[in-house]
Amino acid sequence: MQRHWIGSVVLFVAVALVVLRPWEGELERVPAEAMARVVRVIDGDTIEARIGGRDEDVRLIGIDTPETVKPDTPVQCFGERASHFTKRRLTGRRVRLVFGVERRDVYGRLLAYVYLAHPTFTTPQGGKGRMRRGRLFNAELARRGLARPLTIPPNDRFAARFERLAVAAARAGRGLWGAC
Repeated sequence: MQRHWIGSVVLFVAVALVVLRPWEGELERVPAEAMARVVRVIDGDTIEARIGGRDEDVRLIGIDTPETVKPDTPVQCFGERASHFTKRRLTGRRVRLVFGVERRDVYGRLLAYVYLAHPTFTTPQGGKGRMRRGRLFNAELARRGLARPLTIPPNDRFAARFERLAVAAARAGRGLWGAC
């Protein structure tokens, strides 16, 4: 009788661990998105953002800028330009991060679509207006020819859009497509 009871307790604890996942940080429980402030830009497609009082490395989903800081890899053509553009546009800014289906990559970085946040506006009556959705920064990098599409399922929500933008940039010879 006692063995049966011990087995039931062990099974209950195992199921509770699988369901509750206490080893995952609080951030993993954020449903789909979070507001953040960009602390610094690591390179063209990777930033460090403060989310809920915690600094996290965030890799932009769906695009790949030329390397500038990858160990044992030389700085690639147009990498400095892409990195500089991201620094100029994001450093210190408030952004909205929309997380991918797969939350983290093999390096532990959060995977997200980055939207430039727009402040709320005041209506003529003095009330608060609606917040605009914001511009998808990942797409902006592809549009300007600063990034190539990089689709890694299941994070492929905007893959077709990034591909279209990159093809248009390549045809126009924008960014890396005209220089590299």
